[in-house]
Amino acid sequence: MEEALVATTPEKVAPNGSSCDWKTIAKERLDSLTKPVGSLGRLEEIAARMVCIQQREQPRCERKIAYVLAADHGVTEEKVSAYPKAVTEQMVRNFLANGAAINVLARRAGAEVVVVDVGVDADLEAHPQLVQKKIRRGTRNMTVEPAMSEAEIDAALDVGRSLLRELPLSKGQIIAVGEMGIGNTTAAAAITAVLTGRSVKEVTGLGTGISSEMLPHKQRVIERALRLHVLSSAGPLEILRKVGGLEIAAMTGMILAARDRGIAVVMDGFISTAAAALAYAIDPTVAAIIFAGHLSRERGHHLLLDYIGLDPILDLGMRLGEGTGAVLAMMVIEAALAVFNEMATFSSAGVSGPHA
Repeated sequence: MEEALVATTPEKVAPNGSSCDWKTIAKERLDSLTKPVGSLGRLEEIAARMVCIQQREQPRCERKIAYVLAADHGVTEEKVSAYPKAVTEQMVRNFLANGAAINVLARRAGAEVVVVDVGVDADLEAHPQLVQKKIRRGTRNMTVEPAMSEAEIDAALDVGRSLLRELPLSKGQIIAVGEMGIGNTTAAAAITAVLTGRSVKEVTGLGTGISSEMLPHKQRVIERALRLHVLSSAGPLEILRKVGGLEIAAMTGMILAARDRGIAVVMDGFISTAAAALAYAIDPTVAAIIFAGHLSRERGHHLLLDYIGLDPILDLGMRLGEGTGAVLAMMVIEAALAVFNEMATFSSAGVSGPHA
C-alpha cells in the first residue's frame, strides 16, 4: 500500500536527464549502494518514501519537531479513565518542566518538543515551549450531546493548520504528532468503530490502564454515544465533531496541512492515528506523507493502520502516547536517510556489482 502511494508522486528529471519519478530516482540510488539489492529491508523503503515526500535527491531531517497537542474530554464525567481529568493539566506542566518520557526521548532524537493547549481545562501560564490555542476548556460529554460545535471543530482544525503555516518553508523538516488528554482513548475508540465498521468491543482497550472490570463500562459508554449520534453514514468531520476531541481535530488539521506542505509526519499511537485516519477519510493522498511510528498495545490501533494502509516502524509494546513512539521512530528514519545519503556506491568505492 505504501509503495503504491509513493509511486503517485509527480514525474521529475533524473540526474541523467531522463524523465523519471522520484520513486525511480530513489530506487536507482539504493540499488547502486555497496550492498545486495534490498538487503537493508524497510530502511530502504523509508528512505525511498522520504525522497518522494521531500522531492529531493538527498532527503534530510534537518529539523525534528515533536508536537504534543493537549485537551480535556467531557466524557470523563462517565468515569472511563483510571486517572482524574486533572492529570491532563498536570502532565502538560510536566512536559514544560522537561520531566516526561517525551522530553527524555526527544532529547535523544534531537527533536524539539512543542506543547499545544487546544482545550485543557485549566489556565496555563506562558512558557517558551507552550503554544496557547485554547478553544474551550475541554469537549462536551459525547454521551449527552455532540462533543464540539461546528465553529469549535473549524477552529480546532485551523489550530493544526496554523502550526504548519508558522513553520518556515524547508524541505528538511519532519514532525512527530503526539497528544495528551485524559479520556481521549474513549474518543479514539468511538472514531475507530465508525471508520472501520468494527464493534466497540473490538476497538476499545484499557487506555491509561483501567481494570478489566472497568473495560465493559467504558465500552458501554461508547456504545451509548454511538447510539445517540447515529454515525453510520456520517462523513469524517461529522464523526469528529460528535465523538472526537479538540486535540484530535487539531492533529487532523495538521496532517492535512503537512500534505500540502510536503512535510513528513510520524504518527504516534492510537489517538494520533485516529486523527490520521480522519485526515485519510477526508483526503486519501495524506497517506503518502504519513509514517506509522509504532504499533500501540491499544486494541484498535492496528485496525486504524490497516484502514490507512500503513505498517508500523516499531513494535515495542508501548501505549503511553505523548509522541513517544513517534520520536523513537524518527531515529530509525534518520538512520535510513544516513545510509541513503552517506553510503558509497559500487562505482565510487571501486567494488564490483552483481552480475548482469
